[in-house]
Amino acid sequence: MSKLRLAHLGLALAALGFTAAAPILGVAPAHAAESLRPEIGKPLQAAQALMKQGKHKDALAKLREADKVAGKTPNEAYLIERVRAAAASSAGDYGTAADAFEALIASGKLSANERAQFSEGLIGIYMRGGELGKANEAILRQLKNGDDAKLRGYLMQNYYKQGNIAALENELRNAEKSGRMSEDMLGMLANIQLKKNDKAGYVNTIEKLAASYPKAQYWNDLLNRVQGKPGFSSRLAVDVYRLKLANGLLKKPSEFMEMGQLVLQARAPAEALKIIDKGYKAGALGTGPDAARHQRLKDLAEKSLAERNKDAAATEAEFTAAKDNDGLVALGYSLVQAGQTDKGLKMMESAIKAGGLRYADEAKLRLGEAYAAAGKKQQAISTLRTVSGKEGTADLARYWIMAINKPLAG
Repeated sequence: MSKLRLAHLGLALAALGFTAAAPILGVAPAHAAESLRPEIGKPLQAAQALMKQGKHKDALAKLREADKVAGKTPNEAYLIERVRAAAASSAGDYGTAADAFEALIASGKLSANERAQFSEGLIGIYMRGGELGKANEAILRQLKNGDDAKLRGYLMQNYYKQGNIAALENELRNAEKSGRMSEDMLGMLANIQLKKNDKAGYVNTIEKLAASYPKAQYWNDLLNRVQGKPGFSSRLAVDVYRLKLANGLLKKPSEFMEMGQLVLQARAPAEALKIIDKGYKAGALGTGPDAARHQRLKDLAEKSLAERNKDAAATEAEFTAAKDNDGLVALGYSLVQAGQTDKGLKMMESAIKAGGLRYADEAKLRLGEAYAAAGKKQQAISTLRTVSGKEGTADLARYWIMAINKPLAG
């Protein structure tokens, strides 16, 4: 993917939930019990009534009448700001709301629980008003009282929006060290790596996303990009397709066709026929202007399978006599796909054990794939863990283990 979608991190203004509905101006009984002068009380009550009607801007205008009253007591000033905080927030007047929240927090009249609520609400006000620097300062103050994953998420989101990559990377490193990396955090890291053209780092992050949060978008990106890694062998294109098929990622007619052709070239006609049949059942093959080409490939797969069934014994004898263990691995894999599971697996195991292979890690990768195709998950994982190599085999073996342990989410 060229750009990962970042999750929306909207902040619920929890501190505003009790303003309009409470009996006397939405305040705690201790403050409501204190006497209010009529010139303060009447505009406050009128403002609250306007808020109930959804007329929040009118409520703010009414509160300005109370503002003009001289000699306000601390309690009167507190009650005015409390109602103003709710009205301004609902009206989208975030500058006014922020000032009201700040005044309330500084008033000394909030309980410890309310102070925490209003402090978080102030962060939300700053974020909605685009005051990300002030939001970050408020978040950092809150985090001094104890770590909070939600606030950390807002902080990182703000750093990303501000383009403060150094601060964001520092937060992400700390999150990774403490085992707090979430899907959103990994997504932010991947976007940073894309901007820095850190291809290896990006693939590594997408691998983590696919492993922990298996989704089609991550798997597609991972399998498309791994082929672009330096030194990745074109011989492994068929193995990439096998992973795509295992994860249900084949969708286009061209994908089914290309995989079918690659598998036929790998001398596994039974597997090719399965792939083509899947394409037909999915409606990707057998229709449109290329329907005749699809049919020709299917006919070729059927012909190749018939020839393989007819010549399997002679081919095995030929490979055995020539000590062509690479050929025996390919034949064994073909037999597994054709339903001769035990015979095929034993042939592959013996050929790998005998050695003399041109590409030993590819052979072990194919054995792991054969175990997976046969439904033998533990044997598949054990075999895949032995795969190394620098041409992509180690990567694909690791991806197979990921796919087996945590299948793609529907």
